Amino acid sequence: MKEFVISEVKAETAVLVGLITPEQDEAKTKEYLDELEFLADTAGAVTVKRFTQRVQGPSQVSYVGKGKLEEIKKYIKDEEENDREVGMVIFDDELSAKQMRNIENELQVKILDRTSLILDIFAMRAQTANAKTQVELAQYRYMLPRLQRLWTHLERQGGGSGSGGGKGSVGLRGPGETQLEMDRRIILHRITLLKQRLLEIDKQKTTQRKNRGRLIRVALVGYTNVGKSTIMNLLAKSEVFAENKLFATLDTTVRKVVVENLPFLLADTVGFIRKLPTDLVDSFKSTLDEVREADLLVHVVDISHPDFEEQIQVVNQTLKDLECSDKPMMMVFNKIDNYHWTEKEADDLTPETKENISLDELKRTWMARLQEGCLFISAKQRENLDEFRDSLYRKVRELHVQKYPYNDFLYPVED
Repeated sequence: MKEFVISEVKAETAVLVGLITPEQDEAKTKEYLDELEFLADTAGAVTVKRFTQRVQGPSQVSYVGKGKLEEIKKYIKDEEENDREVGMVIFDDELSAKQMRNIENELQVKILDRTSLILDIFAMRAQTANAKTQVELAQYRYMLPRLQRLWTHLERQGGGSGSGGGKGSVGLRGPGETQLEMDRRIILHRITLLKQRLLEIDKQKTTQRKNRGRLIRVALVGYTNVGKSTIMNLLAKSEVFAENKLFATLDTTVRKVVVENLPFLLADTVGFIRKLPTDLVDSFKSTLDEVREADLLVHVVDISHPDFEEQIQVVNQTLKDLECSDKPMMMVFNKIDNYHWTEKEADDLTPETKENISLDELKRTWMARLQEGCLFISAKQRENLDEFRDSLYRKVRELHVQKYPYNDFLYPVED
């Protein structure tokens, strides 16, 4: 009897590359690369090495300097000689077509930048027609200025039309400008079609929103992987997909929630992230319409993250870009169960940092800064959820009275 051996599929290995610049110090670069590694892990790749270089700014030719590129090339070659193939090199910033082409020619492995990695994750996560269309639009927008690079593999296989080519070279005689222009027109046409499709989907969604009745709309917003979907599941008693990965939620989910006698609509939205290109935000604006149309925003923050304050700034800036920064907002600091700090010695004169401030001190600081609407919870451990529900109820009720002052369920008619 024949035996079938199921071989384990090895995860693709990745090398990460980032820059230390006057605008981005070493600590910040490390944080960005930590996030890039998390992105790579979400996409299914295992990070085996990091490279950083201290420069004034990225090289227009190859992002890093020539010496650093040689160092990365040597590492890849050494790994291959030891039967440890490097599958890809991922750069922490968006690369131009020229940079990508030069790096690829030098390293001879798959090259990704932060944007293409995020797009890859978006493509994996997209479930609905709306999300899939948005991902495809973002991919074509990313691809358009990089068309020249996409043809280099064909140029290497067959020379130009005057090169002879030889047997088997039919169809490989240099694509040239004509083929590039043809592809450009095809992509531009496809982009137009996708935009039209999104407009149609948007009209359908607008009609759906109008049919939702006289209910206050609440949107959960925040950085990716802060626990919005977990909060959604607890409040709505639903089964929204949630896991410890970046962009676990891509499709906006809306559920009807009732707290005490008060029904309202709760939307879970795609998480924001640093260094997200404008084109990508533009492609996903219809996903973020729930944010635009919300009466109340609940800004969820992962207080256990070492750089949560910058994440707050990223979310606030994105909300400003969406013209939503003036909406009523509650700030909810989640994952208090994961918050860790180290108490300083009595004679330690080093300045206070996020690593040595207690959770109680942090609470006092933020509650003083934000006055009201500032809460500290653990959705996973269900800590302080009653306080959160009560605060949410009061805020939604206040907004409801302002917007729908004569609603029956708030003011029941006595027999």
